[in-house]
Amino acid sequence: MTRLSLAVRGLITTVAALLATTAASATAQAKPEPKAPRDFVALDRVDPTIIEEIRYFTPHNFVGEPVDGYRHPLCILTRPAAEALRAAQRKLLRQGYSLKVYDCYRPQRAVDHFVRWAEDLDDQDMKAEFYPHVDKTRLFADGYIAEKSGHSRGSTVDLTLVRLPAGPTRPYHPGEPLTPCFAPQDERFPDTSVDMGTGYDCFDTLSHTLDPRVQGEQRANRLLLKSTLEDLGFVNLAEEWWHYTFKPETHPDTYFDFPVSRRSLTGHN
Repeated sequence: MTRLSLAVRGLITTVAALLATTAASATAQAKPEPKAPRDFVALDRVDPTIIEEIRYFTPHNFVGEPVDGYRHPLCILTRPAAEALRAAQRKLLRQGYSLKVYDCYRPQRAVDHFVRWAEDLDDQDMKAEFYPHVDKTRLFADGYIAEKSGHSRGSTVDLTLVRLPAGPTRPYHPGEPLTPCFAPQDERFPDTSVDMGTGYDCFDTLSHTLDPRVQGEQRANRLLLKSTLEDLGFVNLAEEWWHYTFKPETHPDTYFDFPVSRRSLTGHN
């Protein structure tokens, strides 16, 4: 074989390898996003009267930026959990209240975002509001951050109560002065909810649902939310007054990672 033939053959081999690499890359990029199982629904299709303020779609959260996987400000849940919330809403509306959800299904990629943030000890931008008394090195040990979340199974919801008529929550502006989440309600960031004693996602023992320091109207509000939801099959996480899981869970052992978006539900909701 001549040198020219060898050179041409080498060139052909190189071009073929490049084409194969490009094709593989294109295939990887075109890999479709995972979809929600058919028993997941958008809450607003089950009960459009429940208020949705999906915090992780916004920068107003302990991370300080929109969280990975939240494509739309949308509450997605398993159908049994969504229908139980609809029943709770009907009871509360008669008493002059509405439910407001802060977070519902949470993809694993969002939980991974929380973990990366917690490991970055230099990022303390939202400490003054969400964890003023907690050293960031303690977030894993104290249970505020974990590598898995029940939210990723689809039957857990973070929520509160709003007295009707409900006004809109004003936008949060990144960089604005922050107030501790356990400050008096008229000093905390206004979110139109009733006074629960702390704001949402407050990393503090005052967030424990039955903390004895929380009394009066604040305790009554927590107990109204708790009794209403527990009567319909929800179980409260004792450390967070806002956190409830509908039992029995439809997917007790599966942690999903489809994005929070309408597209994730396309074709079956």
